[in-house]
Amino acid sequence: MGKIIFYEERNFQGRSHECGSDCADIQVHLNRCNSCRVENGCFVVYDRTNFMGNQVFLRRGEYPDFQYMGNMMGMMGMAMMDTIRSCRIIPMHRGQFRMRIYERENFGGQMHELMDDCESLQDRFYMSDCQSCNVMDGHWLMFEQTNFRGRMMYVRPGEYRNLRELGMSNIMRISSIRRIMDVC
Repeated sequence: MGKIIFYEERNFQGRSHECGSDCADIQVHLNRCNSCRVENGCFVVYDRTNFMGNQVFLRRGEYPDFQYMGNMMGMMGMAMMDTIRSCRIIPMHRGQFRMRIYERENFGGQMHELMDDCESLQDRFYMSDCQSCNVMDGHWLMFEQTNFRGRMMYVRPGEYRNLRELGMSNIMRISSIRRIMDVC
């Protein structure tokens, strides 16, 4: 099980809210979120309610100034976030990983099956983008840039007919994909 604690102020000050499951709207509990502490588990946090917007993967650790961290991520080409509005816990997965990726939306175009990480869709499959996917097993992170950099999107088992409609319209393309294998 996971546990994350959100704080209204920087450096774990002010009111707090503890969470051990998905939370679609943190503002129901807090006015804002400027720091958080992941005590165990892994989470994806979002800058909009209902698991929409920019996403950041968090593992066990302390995040004392989320605005500063968000600005640093922005300078590195990652999602720039100044607050957290929703979070999703990532369940531990111990089995195999399997995903089918498609060049076009609605499972059109080239199809390739992944069972491991892919640093570059272009280099490995001569595929410049992925616009839909079917996640059969495991939990995955899809990245805008090669080598697991840039803005990211979390996908769990299920069918995704159009990745652009998942609240991540600011991601222009998917260029690399990584399994979430962290034991947090």
